[in-house]
Amino acid sequence: MTSSRDAQKTEFLTANGWGDAARALVAGDASARSYVRLTLGDKRAVLMDAPVMAEGAICPAGADEAARTALGYTAAARLAGTDPNAFVCLAVELKRRGFSAPRILGADITNGFVLMEDLGTARVAEDLLENLTLETEIYEAAIDTLAAIYRASFMSDMSARGASWHVGVYDAPAMQAEADLYTGWYAPHFDQGLGKAALAEWAHLWTQAYRKLGAHAPGLALRDFHAENIFHLPARAGTSNIGLIDFQDALFAHPSYDLVSLLEDARRDVDLNLVDPLINRFCAKAGLKDDDKFRAAYAVHGAQRNAKILGIFVRLNTRDNKPRYLDLIPRVAAHFRNDLSHPALAELKAWTKKYTPSLWEGI
Repeated sequence: MTSSRDAQKTEFLTANGWGDAARALVAGDASARSYVRLTLGDKRAVLMDAPVMAEGAICPAGADEAARTALGYTAAARLAGTDPNAFVCLAVELKRRGFSAPRILGADITNGFVLMEDLGTARVAEDLLENLTLETEIYEAAIDTLAAIYRASFMSDMSARGASWHVGVYDAPAMQAEADLYTGWYAPHFDQGLGKAALAEWAHLWTQAYRKLGAHAPGLALRDFHAENIFHLPARAGTSNIGLIDFQDALFAHPSYDLVSLLEDARRDVDLNLVDPLINRFCAKAGLKDDDKFRAAYAVHGAQRNAKILGIFVRLNTRDNKPRYLDLIPRVAAHFRNDLSHPALAELKAWTKKYTPSLWEGI
């Protein structure tokens, strides 16, 4: 029996000239979105199926912290959820500036369908499994793309293809909503539930840490820039040789955020000999100094991001019955420990040793 959603999907594809295309489900991510690869003769495309509000309410422009918290995690963390407005607007704006976001071929904003260019089947993660000798070349290209995105100007309010979107700031409440996934999910799973005093100290220490992020001008951060979300497109020139997907949660943030996302990858080990030269390359290309202030900010965003990921992976196991994510926790925990070794995070490191000793066991 055909569901109403399937009928909407077929109607959308037919209206855009892809009704007769062969369909193949593409392996998805941890979101509620799904993807279908379309083949019609020698043409290829991808359909994003993003049921509106499937991940909760998004953050209204101008909402204060209390209102965001009341709406739930998606709004608190300023995530786009499954709202197609964000993907369409950001894809078009990135494309206009010469970056290889997928070209939008059609969109049904109301029902949550986006038809887009197919960037291929081999993401950087797969490329490197096939040929690890390309790691330096590909990561240098990715760094150059990140630096170019940082140097580019983006408006807060965007509109394209019938979609409209406001790009917010990655502020302290958003960062804290994410960091709190560690205390809400990781801590009770591996250690213990935490009392009010411990949670208050956790929040206070992060408030102090976030001050390190004010030393540099913010830029557009895609917020999920890593080897499984980028493509190497060597036939394209300059910074267009890195294909971009999964950028709908973009916010204006400290320039180290996407750099951390790339180099402290939860799913693959980046050659440690490349990390420092790549950070230095990013700073040089972005017009920043690779100094103590930048390294402190990098450590803060690294710690914040990895605390979030540890919590998310436990949540995916416990709430969503996806135990495979637990296998990734040792790598993320190692990144988190490394970030906490920075002097700027000494008190936060001590907090984790006191309240979540599992993070430090067996090392």
